Amino acid sequence: MAIANGRHRRPQPPATGAVLVKAAGATAVGAAIPVLTAGAGHAATSSVWDRVAACESSGDWHVNTGNGYFGGLQFSASTWAAYGGTHYAETADRATRAEQISVAQRVLQGQGTGAWPVCSVRAGLTRGNGAAAQPAATAPAPAPAPAKQHAPSRPAKPVSPMRTAPTRTVEHTVQRGETLSGIAQSLRVPGGWNALYAANRTVVGADPNLIFPGEHLAWRGGQATPAAATPTTGTAAEPKAATSIVHHTPIPAAVFVAPISGDPVISESYGVAGPWAAGHHTGVDLAVPVGTVVHAVGTGTVVKAEWGGAYGRMVVIRHADGRYSLYAHLSRIDVSAGQSLTAGTQIGLSGATGNVTGPHLHFEVDTTESYGSDINPVSWLASHGVTLF
Repeated sequence: MAIANGRHRRPQPPATGAVLVKAAGATAVGAAIPVLTAGAGHAATSSVWDRVAACESSGDWHVNTGNGYFGGLQFSASTWAAYGGTHYAETADRATRAEQISVAQRVLQGQGTGAWPVCSVRAGLTRGNGAAAQPAATAPAPAPAPAKQHAPSRPAKPVSPMRTAPTRTVEHTVQRGETLSGIAQSLRVPGGWNALYAANRTVVGADPNLIFPGEHLAWRGGQATPAAATPTTGTAAEPKAATSIVHHTPIPAAVFVAPISGDPVISESYGVAGPWAAGHHTGVDLAVPVGTVVHAVGTGTVVKAEWGGAYGRMVVIRHADGRYSLYAHLSRIDVSAGQSLTAGTQIGLSGATGNVTGPHLHFEVDTTESYGSDINPVSWLASHGVTLF
């Protein structure tokens, strides 16, 4: 999708704590991971899926707004294909409600309720009440998902578990070019990359295919025995003598990054006078295509991950200095309220939700959670060593 000089469409301040239940849900189904062979069935579970759909798409099972997510449960094309959806239709919006529920049940088995991190909570979705029936004989086998950058490779054979010393916590710092599967193989993580991801979901986020240098991973196991001179992106060799556990100091709270990688176009600067309720533009708009990865700029705690009225889908993070960073108009949210994040953690994807004239990220910094307490976000980032432009 071409970059447009998107900006706000005369926004009004969101009502404090307001959540629009019938608005588009706060997230779409996340990245593809190795798929299961569970079959399709949805008897006695459709009501909870109707509630998820009401949150995700206002209950429109055939919606296609052009934001890259389709159908009532807002599947991405890759996830739909990975979990067998193309057996029914090319994209989810062209499939029936029953077929979408069937695929969603397999996604639930593979990814859990975190595939819909906000709407699953609102709808009361659990593995139990959303689970599929026993596999049907004619159920389609999901096709493997296309690989993405930094996607975990899928070993042809299960990784043999290493012989371990007494159970202890093992820690590792992600290096440039590493993948979860590469780390799991090289460090002989019991249970492979699936177990590594499960133990570090709050660090990695909803997409196991996307990890960042500096992220701190930890798991319970024996001593790590990486093969000498073997990068964690390749095939692990047989372990030699046990080595010391790799410990890591988490990224300091003082470390900050830009919310968008690269050099995005500025479609609206901070402080521009206009028809906003505050009398000026309360943040800076970065014109990027729908689906651009958005990062937490610094270590902090998510205080909001919800629909914010004129802001559309938004995330608000409270940082150690008492400031609040706000990321608005997202097409997908990958975090949830109360979650602790480090700098660079993926919090969602950019979009064009709420009051906008085109796709962009609205990045704002406030002194409180209330609208109108904004400060210059560019200057604030600069004070933390980050030059946004």
